[in-house]
Amino acid sequence: MKLLENKVAIITGASRGIGEAIAVKFAEQGAHVAFTYLSSEDRARALEERLAALGVKAKGYKSDAADYKAAETLTADVLKDFGTIDICVNNAGISRDNLLLRLTPDQWDEVMQANLKSVYNLTKQVIRPMMKNRAGSIINLSSVVGVKGNGGQSAYAASKAGIIGFTKSVALEIGSRNIRCNAIAPGFIETDMTHYLKDGGAEKWMEKIPLGRFGKPEDVANAALYLACDMSMYVTGQTLSVCGGMAT
Repeated sequence: MKLLENKVAIITGASRGIGEAIAVKFAEQGAHVAFTYLSSEDRARALEERLAALGVKAKGYKSDAADYKAAETLTADVLKDFGTIDICVNNAGISRDNLLLRLTPDQWDEVMQANLKSVYNLTKQVIRPMMKNRAGSIINLSSVVGVKGNGGQSAYAASKAGIIGFTKSVALEIGSRNIRCNAIAPGFIETDMTHYLKDGGAEKWMEKIPLGRFGKPEDVANAALYLACDMSMYVTGQTLSVCGGMAT
């Protein structure tokens, strides 16, 4: 039997990168997958087909994770289409890197809305069906930058650190209902968001990573699979760093 056989997972920002890798990993392990995207229509349709080919139900929803009303609508639509929600992965996020002196209020607000408020938006919605089922796993994507900070990323680091505090607090609130809430803190993962490092500066960062390489989206997907399945039934309120030892 597969690790997520017949479970229903909702994953935000899954049309590319880490989110896409998690969606594929979950489908390979038997989960039906609802995922969101914001602008990549063609990629979303391609992912639907890829997941369906693995023998599971899959559907993409165009939805802005930073919009509370959109999260309400999304949850209602997923419940209507899939019947329940067993796993929630809050993955959607952006980065607006800049020194604090140059960071505009609009850039700060944009990062907080997309990275932190989005986690509140959907988590609040999925808790209800999970409480009804008296089971569930919520996985929030933080970052190693949220653990240790990084110059030029004050907004991004603050939003990702906020996710860690949010995760711990929610875990304490819902543990009695057999719902778990954990965070993953990826390090430098080879995605569109970190592609610019390949053009310069990669070697500098590589020196700070004990394993000597950037991670791959599948490395994060494997961690998400562990936190989603029954192997982690006694794990909640934790932050799992997937950073090659960078945060050590």
